Amino acid sequence: MTTAQIDEAKAEAFAGKMLGVLNDGCLALLTSVGHQTGLFDRMAELPPSTSEQIAATASLNERYVREWLGGMVVGGIVEYDPSTKTYRLPPEHAAFTTTAAGPDNFAFFMQYLPLLANIEPQVLDVFRSGGGVPYSAYPKFQELQREETGRIYDVALVDTILPFTGRLVDRLRAGGAEVLDIGCGAGHAINIMARAFPGSSFTGYDFSEEGCAIGRAEAAAWGLTNARFKVQDVSQMDDAGKYDLITAFDTVHDQAWPRKVLAGVARALKPDGTFLMADINTSSNLEENIDHPMGPALYAFSTLHCMTVSLALGGEGLGTCWGHQTARQLLKEAGFNQIETQSVEGDVFNLYYICRK
Repeated sequence: MTTAQIDEAKAEAFAGKMLGVLNDGCLALLTSVGHQTGLFDRMAELPPSTSEQIAATASLNERYVREWLGGMVVGGIVEYDPSTKTYRLPPEHAAFTTTAAGPDNFAFFMQYLPLLANIEPQVLDVFRSGGGVPYSAYPKFQELQREETGRIYDVALVDTILPFTGRLVDRLRAGGAEVLDIGCGAGHAINIMARAFPGSSFTGYDFSEEGCAIGRAEAAAWGLTNARFKVQDVSQMDDAGKYDLITAFDTVHDQAWPRKVLAGVARALKPDGTFLMADINTSSNLEENIDHPMGPALYAFSTLHCMTVSLALGGEGLGTCWGHQTARQLLKEAGFNQIETQSVEGDVFNLYYICRK
Protein backbone atom coordinates (compact mmCIF):
# COMPACT_ATOMS: atom_id res chain seq x y z
CA MET A 1 0.00 0.00 0.00
CA THR A 2 1.38 3.39 -0.98
CA THR A 3 1.41 6.45 1.25
CA ALA A 4 -1.23 8.08 -0.97
CA GLN A 5 -3.65 5.25 -0.14
CA ILE A 6 -3.41 5.83 3.59
CA ASP A 7 -5.71 8.16 5.49
CA GLU A 8 -2.99 9.99 7.42
CA ALA A 9 -5.33 11.30 10.12
CA LYS A 10 -6.71 7.81 10.70
CA ALA A 11 -3.20 6.33 10.79
CA GLU A 12 -2.00 8.95 13.27
CA ALA A 13 -5.01 8.38 15.50
CA PHE A 14 -4.39 4.62 15.46
CA ALA A 15 -0.71 5.10 16.30
CA GLY A 16 -1.81 7.15 19.31
CA LYS A 17 -4.22 4.42 20.30
CA MET A 18 -1.49 1.77 20.16
CA LEU A 19 0.83 3.94 22.24
CA GLY A 20 -1.98 4.29 24.75
CA VAL A 21 -2.43 0.51 24.83
CA LEU A 22 1.27 0.09 25.65
CA ASN A 23 1.22 2.74 28.37
CA ASP A 24 -2.02 1.50 29.89
CA GLY A 25 -0.80 -2.11 29.86
CA CYS A 26 2.32 -1.12 31.76
CA LEU A 27 0.28 1.02 34.12
CA ALA A 28 -1.96 -1.97 34.80
CA LEU A 29 1.06 -4.00 35.96
CA LEU A 30 2.13 -1.20 38.28
CA THR A 31 -1.43 -0.98 39.59
CA SER A 32 -1.35 -4.70 40.36
CA VAL A 33 1.85 -4.10 42.36
CA GLY A 34 0.14 -1.28 44.25
CA HIS A 35 -2.76 -3.54 45.17
CA GLN A 36 -0.65 -6.51 46.22
CA THR A 37 1.79 -4.45 48.31
CA GLY A 38 -1.01 -2.51 50.00
CA LEU A 39 0.40 0.81 48.79
CA PHE A 40 -2.97 2.15 47.73
CA ASP A 41 -4.50 1.30 51.10
CA ARG A 42 -1.63 2.94 52.99
CA MET A 43 -1.61 6.06 50.83
CA ALA A 44 -5.36 6.52 51.27
CA GLU A 45 -4.72 6.89 55.01
CA LEU A 46 -1.85 9.38 54.67
CA PRO A 47 -1.66 13.13 54.08
CA PRO A 48 0.67 14.21 51.23
CA SER A 49 3.87 12.28 52.02
CA THR A 50 7.37 11.68 50.73
CA SER A 51 8.44 8.40 49.24
CA GLU A 52 10.40 7.70 52.43
CA GLN A 53 7.31 8.20 54.57
CA ILE A 54 5.13 6.08 52.31
CA ALA A 55 7.70 3.28 52.19
CA ALA A 56 8.10 3.32 55.97
CA THR A 57 4.34 3.17 56.53
CA ALA A 58 3.99 0.26 54.12
CA SER A 59 7.17 -1.50 55.37
CA LEU A 60 8.59 -1.54 51.85
CA ASN A 61 11.88 -0.65 50.15
CA GLU A 62 11.96 3.10 49.46
CA ARG A 63 13.78 2.89 46.12
CA TYR A 64 11.14 0.57 44.68
CA VAL A 65 8.33 2.63 46.14
CA ARG A 66 9.79 5.80 44.62
CA GLU A 67 10.01 4.26 41.16
CA TRP A 68 6.47 2.88 41.47
CA LEU A 69 5.26 6.33 42.51
CA GLY A 70 6.84 7.77 39.38
CA GLY A 71 4.71 5.51 37.24
CA MET A 72 1.62 6.34 39.28
CA VAL A 73 2.23 10.08 38.85
CA VAL A 74 2.81 10.08 35.09
CA GLY A 75 -0.09 7.64 34.75
CA GLY A 76 -2.46 10.07 36.44
CA ILE A 77 -3.29 7.93 39.46
CA VAL A 78 -1.20 9.68 42.15
CA GLU A 79 -0.70 13.45 42.50
CA TYR A 80 2.78 14.93 43.05
CA ASP A 81 3.91 18.28 44.52
CA PRO A 82 7.48 18.96 43.28
CA SER A 83 7.96 21.80 45.77
CA THR A 84 7.64 19.43 48.75
CA LYS A 85 8.40 16.16 46.90
CA THR A 86 5.21 14.69 48.34
CA TYR A 87 2.71 12.28 46.84
CA ARG A 88 -1.05 12.04 47.38
CA LEU A 89 -3.69 9.52 46.41
CA PRO A 90 -6.85 11.61 45.85
CA PRO A 91 -9.98 10.25 47.54
CA GLU A 92 -11.67 10.10 44.14
CA HIS A 93 -8.95 7.65 43.04
CA ALA A 94 -8.86 5.78 46.34
CA ALA A 95 -12.54 5.00 45.74
CA PHE A 96 -11.48 2.67 42.91
CA THR A 97 -8.06 1.39 44.02
CA THR A 98 -8.33 0.43 47.71
CA THR A 99 -9.61 -2.58 49.58
CA ALA A 100 -12.22 -0.36 51.24
CA ALA A 101 -13.72 0.25 47.79
CA GLY A 102 -15.09 -3.31 47.81
CA PRO A 103 -16.70 -4.16 44.45
CA ASP A 104 -15.39 -0.89 42.99
CA ASN A 105 -11.74 -1.82 43.56
CA PHE A 106 -10.52 -2.08 39.98
CA ALA A 107 -6.91 -2.35 41.15
CA PHE A 108 -7.71 -5.92 42.19
CA PHE A 109 -8.45 -6.99 38.60
CA MET A 110 -5.00 -5.95 37.40
CA GLN A 111 -3.58 -9.06 39.10
CA TYR A 112 -5.07 -11.19 36.35
CA LEU A 113 -2.77 -9.66 33.75
CA PRO A 114 0.54 -11.07 35.02
CA LEU A 115 -1.22 -14.39 35.69
CA LEU A 116 -2.49 -14.60 32.12
CA ALA A 117 0.84 -13.38 30.73
CA ASN A 118 2.48 -16.44 32.32
CA ILE A 119 0.17 -18.64 30.23
CA GLU A 120 0.76 -16.80 26.96
CA PRO A 121 3.43 -19.25 25.61
CA GLN A 122 1.04 -22.18 26.07
CA VAL A 123 -1.82 -20.27 24.45
CA LEU A 124 0.43 -19.49 21.47
CA ASP A 125 1.04 -23.21 21.09
CA VAL A 126 -2.67 -24.06 20.96
CA PHE A 127 -3.31 -21.24 18.48
CA ARG A 128 -1.17 -23.34 16.12
CA SER A 129 -2.09 -26.87 17.18
CA GLY A 130 -5.62 -26.54 18.55
CA GLY A 131 -6.79 -27.89 21.89
CA GLY A 132 -6.45 -25.81 25.02
CA VAL A 133 -4.53 -24.96 28.18
CA PRO A 134 -5.74 -26.95 31.22
CA TYR A 135 -7.17 -25.33 34.31
CA SER A 136 -4.31 -26.78 36.37
CA ALA A 137 -1.79 -24.63 34.48
CA TYR A 138 -2.95 -21.39 36.11
CA PRO A 139 -1.05 -20.41 39.26
CA LYS A 140 -2.93 -18.56 42.01
CA PHE A 141 -6.20 -18.79 40.08
CA GLN A 142 -8.24 -20.15 42.98
CA GLU A 143 -6.82 -17.48 45.26
CA LEU A 144 -7.68 -14.66 42.86
CA GLN A 145 -11.14 -16.04 42.16
CA ARG A 146 -11.86 -16.21 45.88
CA GLU A 147 -10.79 -12.59 46.33
CA GLU A 148 -12.82 -11.50 43.30
CA THR A 149 -16.06 -13.20 44.31
CA GLY A 150 -15.62 -12.12 47.92
CA ARG A 151 -15.71 -8.48 46.87
CA ILE A 152 -19.26 -8.96 45.60
CA TYR A 153 -20.67 -11.79 47.68
CA ASP A 154 -19.47 -10.58 51.07
CA VAL A 155 -21.66 -7.50 50.69
CA ALA A 156 -24.45 -8.62 48.34
CA LEU A 157 -25.04 -12.40 48.28
CA VAL A 158 -27.32 -12.76 51.30
CA ASP A 159 -29.09 -9.40 51.27
CA THR A 160 -29.35 -8.66 47.53
CA ILE A 161 -28.67 -11.66 45.27
CA LEU A 162 -30.47 -14.49 47.07
CA PRO A 163 -33.65 -12.39 47.45
CA PHE A 164 -33.90 -12.47 43.64
CA THR A 165 -35.25 -16.00 44.20
CA GLY A 166 -38.29 -14.69 46.10
CA ARG A 167 -39.80 -16.84 48.85
CA LEU A 168 -36.94 -19.31 48.68
CA VAL A 169 -35.07 -17.13 51.17
CA ASP A 170 -37.82 -17.81 53.72
CA ARG A 171 -37.33 -21.54 53.13
CA LEU A 172 -33.58 -21.19 53.68
CA ARG A 173 -34.20 -19.23 56.86
CA ALA A 174 -36.76 -21.71 58.19
CA GLY A 175 -34.24 -24.56 57.80
CA GLY A 176 -34.21 -27.90 56.07
CA ALA A 177 -33.50 -26.56 52.58
CA GLU A 178 -30.88 -28.27 50.42
CA VAL A 179 -28.55 -26.05 48.37
CA LEU A 180 -25.88 -26.96 45.80
CA ASP A 181 -23.28 -24.64 44.28
CA ILE A 182 -21.73 -26.05 41.09
CA GLY A 183 -18.23 -25.02 40.09
CA CYS A 184 -17.85 -23.65 43.60
CA GLY A 185 -14.13 -22.90 43.28
CA ALA A 186 -12.76 -22.03 46.72
CA GLY A 187 -16.24 -22.31 48.19
CA HIS A 188 -16.59 -18.83 49.64
CA ALA A 189 -20.18 -18.40 48.43
CA ILE A 190 -21.19 -21.71 49.98
CA ASN A 191 -19.70 -20.72 53.32
CA ILE A 192 -21.35 -17.30 53.28
CA MET A 193 -24.75 -18.91 52.71
CA ALA A 194 -24.14 -21.67 55.26
CA ARG A 195 -23.25 -19.10 57.91
CA ALA A 196 -26.32 -16.99 57.11
CA PHE A 197 -28.74 -19.94 57.15
CA PRO A 198 -27.48 -22.45 59.75
CA GLY A 199 -30.61 -24.60 59.57
CA SER A 200 -30.18 -25.45 55.89
CA SER A 201 -27.56 -27.62 54.19
CA PHE A 202 -25.05 -26.45 51.59
CA THR A 203 -22.89 -28.50 49.21
CA GLY A 204 -20.18 -27.32 46.83
CA TYR A 205 -19.06 -29.27 43.75
CA ASP A 206 -15.84 -28.48 41.89
CA PHE A 207 -13.31 -30.57 40.00
CA SER A 208 -10.46 -28.74 41.74
CA GLU A 209 -9.22 -30.46 44.88
CA GLU A 210 -7.35 -27.26 45.71
CA GLY A 211 -10.56 -25.25 45.62
CA CYS A 212 -12.49 -27.75 47.73
CA ALA A 213 -9.66 -27.84 50.28
CA ILE A 214 -9.76 -24.05 50.61
CA GLY A 215 -13.53 -24.20 51.10
CA ARG A 216 -13.26 -26.88 53.77
CA ALA A 217 -10.59 -24.94 55.62
CA GLU A 218 -12.68 -21.78 55.65
CA ALA A 219 -15.77 -23.71 56.79
CA ALA A 220 -13.76 -25.19 59.65
CA ALA A 221 -12.36 -21.79 60.62
CA TRP A 222 -15.90 -20.39 60.71
CA GLY A 223 -17.17 -23.35 62.74
CA LEU A 224 -19.70 -24.39 60.09
CA THR A 225 -21.31 -27.82 60.31
CA ASN A 226 -23.75 -27.39 57.43
CA ALA A 227 -21.27 -26.90 54.55
CA ARG A 228 -19.52 -29.68 52.66
CA PHE A 229 -17.39 -29.85 49.55
CA LYS A 230 -16.94 -32.63 47.02
CA VAL A 231 -14.56 -32.98 44.09
CA GLN A 232 -16.99 -33.60 41.26
CA ASP A 233 -17.18 -33.18 37.49
CA VAL A 234 -20.45 -31.27 37.34
CA SER A 235 -21.18 -32.60 33.84
CA GLN A 236 -21.48 -36.04 35.47
CA MET A 237 -23.84 -35.20 38.35
CA ASP A 238 -26.22 -38.03 39.19
CA ASP A 239 -28.40 -36.18 41.72
CA ALA A 240 -32.14 -36.29 41.04
CA GLY A 241 -34.86 -34.12 42.60
CA LYS A 242 -32.72 -33.31 45.62
CA TYR A 243 -32.13 -29.58 45.80
CA ASP A 244 -34.32 -26.57 46.56
CA LEU A 245 -31.70 -24.21 45.15
CA ILE A 246 -28.74 -24.70 42.85
CA THR A 247 -26.35 -21.83 42.20
CA ALA A 248 -23.63 -21.31 39.59
CA PHE A 249 -21.47 -18.22 39.94
CA ASP A 250 -19.45 -17.33 36.82
CA THR A 251 -18.80 -20.94 35.95
CA VAL A 252 -21.18 -22.21 33.24
CA HIS A 253 -19.32 -20.45 30.41
CA ASP A 254 -16.11 -22.22 31.50
CA GLN A 255 -17.62 -25.70 31.31
CA ALA A 256 -16.49 -28.20 28.72
CA TRP A 257 -20.04 -29.51 28.34
CA PRO A 258 -22.41 -26.72 29.41
CA ARG A 259 -25.51 -28.40 27.97
CA LYS A 260 -24.87 -31.55 30.02
CA VAL A 261 -24.21 -29.40 33.08
CA LEU A 262 -27.47 -27.47 32.73
CA ALA A 263 -29.46 -30.64 32.04
CA GLY A 264 -27.95 -32.14 35.20
CA VAL A 265 -28.93 -29.04 37.15
CA ALA A 266 -32.53 -29.35 35.95
CA ARG A 267 -32.63 -33.02 37.00
CA ALA A 268 -31.10 -32.31 40.39
CA LEU A 269 -33.69 -29.68 41.34
CA LYS A 270 -36.90 -30.47 43.14
CA PRO A 271 -40.02 -29.79 41.01
CA ASP A 272 -40.42 -26.38 42.63
CA GLY A 273 -36.69 -25.71 42.86
CA THR A 274 -34.77 -22.69 41.58
CA PHE A 275 -31.55 -22.35 39.61
CA LEU A 276 -29.67 -19.09 40.24
CA MET A 277 -26.98 -18.55 37.61
CA ALA A 278 -24.61 -15.59 37.58
CA ASP A 279 -22.74 -15.20 34.32
CA ILE A 280 -21.06 -12.57 32.19
CA ASN A 281 -23.36 -9.79 31.01
CA THR A 282 -22.63 -9.59 27.29
CA SER A 283 -24.44 -10.11 24.02
CA SER A 284 -23.96 -13.21 21.88
CA ASN A 285 -23.54 -10.85 18.93
CA LEU A 286 -20.05 -9.36 18.56
CA GLU A 287 -21.30 -6.08 17.11
CA GLU A 288 -23.37 -5.46 20.26
CA ASN A 289 -20.27 -5.80 22.46
CA ILE A 290 -18.22 -3.12 20.70
CA ASP A 291 -19.27 -0.48 23.21
CA HIS A 292 -19.11 -2.79 26.25
CA PRO A 293 -17.02 -0.96 28.90
CA MET A 294 -14.92 -4.09 29.48
CA GLY A 295 -15.13 -5.63 26.02
CA PRO A 296 -11.39 -6.01 25.29
CA ALA A 297 -10.74 -7.36 28.79
CA LEU A 298 -13.51 -9.96 28.51
CA TYR A 299 -12.32 -11.26 25.13
CA ALA A 300 -8.75 -11.39 26.51
CA PHE A 301 -9.89 -13.32 29.59
CA SER A 302 -11.73 -15.69 27.28
CA THR A 303 -8.83 -16.30 24.90
CA LEU A 304 -6.30 -16.74 27.68
CA HIS A 305 -8.48 -18.63 30.17
CA CYS A 306 -12.22 -19.28 29.90
CA MET A 307 -12.39 -20.61 26.34
CA THR A 308 -9.10 -22.48 26.41
CA VAL A 309 -9.74 -24.40 29.66
CA SER A 310 -12.94 -25.72 28.08
CA LEU A 311 -11.18 -26.66 24.84
CA ALA A 312 -8.45 -28.39 26.85
CA LEU A 313 -11.08 -30.96 27.85
CA GLY A 314 -12.35 -31.33 24.30
CA GLY A 315 -15.32 -29.14 25.17
CA GLU A 316 -17.44 -26.57 23.39
CA GLY A 317 -15.33 -23.55 24.31
CA LEU A 318 -18.29 -21.21 24.80
CA GLY A 319 -16.01 -18.40 25.92
CA THR A 320 -16.57 -15.52 28.30
CA CYS A 321 -18.75 -13.58 25.85
CA TRP A 322 -21.24 -16.38 25.10
CA GLY A 323 -23.93 -13.78 25.81
CA HIS A 324 -27.42 -13.64 27.24
CA GLN A 325 -29.08 -14.88 24.02
CA THR A 326 -27.10 -18.13 24.02
CA ALA A 327 -27.51 -18.46 27.79
CA ARG A 328 -31.29 -18.30 27.46
CA GLN A 329 -31.22 -20.79 24.59
CA LEU A 330 -29.21 -23.34 26.58
CA LEU A 331 -31.33 -22.83 29.68
CA LYS A 332 -34.50 -23.49 27.69
CA GLU A 333 -32.94 -26.58 26.11
CA ALA A 334 -32.26 -27.86 29.64
CA GLY A 335 -35.92 -27.52 30.55
CA PHE A 336 -36.13 -24.14 32.25
CA ASN A 337 -39.35 -22.49 31.07
CA GLN A 338 -39.32 -19.53 33.44
CA ILE A 339 -36.23 -17.31 33.15
CA GLU A 340 -35.88 -13.89 34.75
CA THR A 341 -32.79 -11.69 34.93
CA GLN A 342 -31.54 -9.21 37.51
CA SER A 343 -28.39 -7.16 38.04
CA VAL A 344 -26.51 -5.90 41.10
CA GLU A 345 -25.29 -2.33 41.39
CA GLY A 346 -21.49 -2.29 41.42
CA ASP A 347 -21.17 -5.69 39.74
CA VAL A 348 -19.91 -4.69 36.30
CA PHE A 349 -19.53 -8.27 35.10
CA ASN A 350 -22.63 -10.29 35.83
CA LEU A 351 -26.22 -10.82 34.87
CA TYR A 352 -28.21 -12.97 37.30
CA TYR A 353 -30.60 -15.56 35.85
CA ILE A 354 -33.43 -16.88 38.04
CA CYS A 355 -34.61 -20.09 36.42
CA ARG A 356 -37.47 -22.50 37.14
CA LYS A 357 -38.82 -25.53 35.31
